[in-house]
Amino acid sequence: MYKITFVTEEGSRTEAFANDGETILSVAQKSNVAIDAPCSGNASCGKCRVKIVSGEVESRQTRHITDEDYAAGWRLACASKVIGDVTVEVPDIASAYKSRMRVADLSSPAELKIFRDATDQVKKAGIEYRNNMDIIEIRMDAPTLDDTRPDNERVVDAIGKKTGIGKVRLPYSVMRKMAHVLRVSDFHVKCVIRTTGKDVFVYDMLPASVDVVIGGLAVDIGTTTVSAVLLNMKTGEILGKASSGNGQIRYGADVINRIIESQKPGGGKRLQDAVIKETINPLIQEICRAAKFPKSHIYRMAVAGNTTMNHLLFGVDADPIRKEPYIPTFFKTNSLFASDIGIDIHPDAHIILAPNIGSYVGGDITAGAFISMIWNRPEMSLFIDLGTNGELVLGNSDFLVSCACSAGPAFEGGDISCGMRATDGAIDAITIDKETMEPTLSIIGDKGQKPVGLCGSGLIDTIAELYINGIINPKGKFVREGERIRHDKYGMGSYVIAYEKDADSVKDIEITEVDIDNFIRAKGAIFSAIRTMLRQLELPVEVIDDVYVAGGIGSGINMKNAVTIGMFPDIPLEKFHYIGNSSLTGAYSMLLSGDAERKVYEIARSMTYMELSTVNTYMDEFVACCFLPHTDSTLFPSVKLR
Repeated sequence: MYKITFVTEEGSRTEAFANDGETILSVAQKSNVAIDAPCSGNASCGKCRVKIVSGEVESRQTRHITDEDYAAGWRLACASKVIGDVTVEVPDIASAYKSRMRVADLSSPAELKIFRDATDQVKKAGIEYRNNMDIIEIRMDAPTLDDTRPDNERVVDAIGKKTGIGKVRLPYSVMRKMAHVLRVSDFHVKCVIRTTGKDVFVYDMLPASVDVVIGGLAVDIGTTTVSAVLLNMKTGEILGKASSGNGQIRYGADVINRIIESQKPGGGKRLQDAVIKETINPLIQEICRAAKFPKSHIYRMAVAGNTTMNHLLFGVDADPIRKEPYIPTFFKTNSLFASDIGIDIHPDAHIILAPNIGSYVGGDITAGAFISMIWNRPEMSLFIDLGTNGELVLGNSDFLVSCACSAGPAFEGGDISCGMRATDGAIDAITIDKETMEPTLSIIGDKGQKPVGLCGSGLIDTIAELYINGIINPKGKFVREGERIRHDKYGMGSYVIAYEKDADSVKDIEITEVDIDNFIRAKGAIFSAIRTMLRQLELPVEVIDDVYVAGGIGSGINMKNAVTIGMFPDIPLEKFHYIGNSSLTGAYSMLLSGDAERKVYEIARSMTYMELSTVNTYMDEFVACCFLPHTDSTLFPSVKLR
C-alpha cells in the first residue's frame, strides 16, 4: 500500500492510498479527485495529463506526451501505475470541467430571454401553467377528555372539509412530526398538499404562523453537464439556479463507457453516487443557500436526461441498453420519490421523469421536442440537440420521427488533440485571414485569459475557416504552406492556432489532420442522420421549414460555418433557431404544469424511434458525408458561392 498525494495549482491537497500497480487515474476516481478522462482511461484522448512532483511511477510514454514533457515529469494518469509513494500535481485544466464549464443554464440575460420566449409559446398553444400542489390552512379543536380522537383523525377530517375530498394520505414524515406541530400551533396549521380527483396527499405540516413556499426543482442531467433551477410551484418564479459538470465524467465522456464502468464490481453505485452525491445534491445545497430556501420545502422534482443517465440515476442496470436488441428497463416511471435514491430534498418529493422513447433517445429529447413546439406546427421542422452525441426529431403536428447518431465526443473536445470542454481558456470562435493565415480568437474566461484549446464551436469555426480559405482541401488535408503550417516526420500536417508563448499551455495549440478527420466524422454523423431520416420518409431537404438547435454547444455555433462544413443542411440561415437548454425548460414546464406533463407523455407515445443501425443505407450516407462539405457538392450550393 502506497500513499499518493494529489495537489492542485490552487494549493489544495488530497491524500489517498493505492495498491501496487493501481493507476493514478483509478486512485483519483475512488478519492473524488477531479481528473478529466473522456476516453475512460484508454490512453487514447490524452486529457488526463498530470505532473509527477516526487516519487516514481511506472508509466509508458504515449503519443500524447512529448520527449520534453516526459522529461519534465508529465504523464497520463490512466497509463501510470503506482509503485511507491508519490506526489502528483493535477493541472487546473484537468479539473476545470467540474465547476467552470460553460453551460446553458439560464444564467445569462440571453438564455433567460430564450427561456421566457419558449414558455410563452407553450402558453399560446393552450398549455396552462398550473399544477395540483397547494397550501391550505386548517384549524381544529384541541382534544379534551370528552373528545379523545387521535391527531390523525382530526387532521383528516379538517382536510376533508377544506378540500371536499374524503380520502387523505398522511405519510410517515408527517405523522412523525404531527403531535409536536399541532400543539405548538394550538391546532392551527398549514399543510402542503397535492390533490387529485380521488385523494389528497399531505407533504408537510407547519404552524400557521410559518411562511412557506412550495418549492420545485427542475433538473437537466446531461452526459457532460447538469443544470438545475429552483422555482415557486404556485407562481413559476425562478428562485435560484446552478450548474456543474456531471461527476460521472471521470468514468468516460460517453454513455457506452459509463455503462461499461457500471458493470464492474461496485460500478453502478459509484456512478449513482457521482451524479447524486457529488453533483445534484451539491447543486441543491448551492441553490438553496443562495436563495435562502430550505431544502425540505422542495416537494417535487422533474428530471430530463438521456436513457442511460436516467438508468444510472435510479441505480438500474443499464447494460441491456448497449446490447442488441437495445432494450432499456423502462421508458417512463412515476413511482420514484426523493428518499428512494438519496436526493437531498423533502423525502416524499415525487420525481417526475421526462419519458424516454428509445435506447439512445431519452427524456431530454422528449422534453426538448415539447419546447421546440414542432408538435404544434403544420410546417416540417427539425429539432437537433447537440451534446456528447446528437439526437434529432423530424416532423410536424401530424407525426414525429426521432433518432440518435453516434457523433462521439468531438463536440465536447474529445478525440481532438487540442480539444477541450467549454471552460476557461477554450477558444469558442475563430476567424482566419485568407492571405496571411493569421487567426483572430475569441476565448472563454475573464479579460486577458490566454487560450488553452478548442471547444466544439471553436472547432467548427476553425475547420470552416481552414476550408473556405483554401488551407485544407475537402478531405481535410493541408494544401497551403506558411509559417503556421507544419508537417511532422510522417508528413502529417497541422495548423498552429496559438504559439506556446501566447497560450496558457505547455505547448503550441495546433489542429492536426487527424483531428480534422475525427471532426469530419462527427459532423458527418449528424448530417447523415438527417439525410437518412429524410430519405426513409421520402422527403427532400427543401421540405424543412425550420431547424431548432438546442444544447450547450448550440449557443456558440456559427450556423453559417456549420453549413459550410456539411454538418447542417444548406437552407436559408434565418431558418435556424437556437432554443437554449430545451431539456431544462421542458423539465421546468413538466414540473409546473400538469398539462405540460401530460403533453410530453403524449409526444413520447406518438413519436417513432428510428434505429439508424438497422437502416441499410445509413453507412453509405455516413461515408458520403465524411468530406467537406459532402461528396455531393450540389447539396451545398451556398458553400460553392463562398
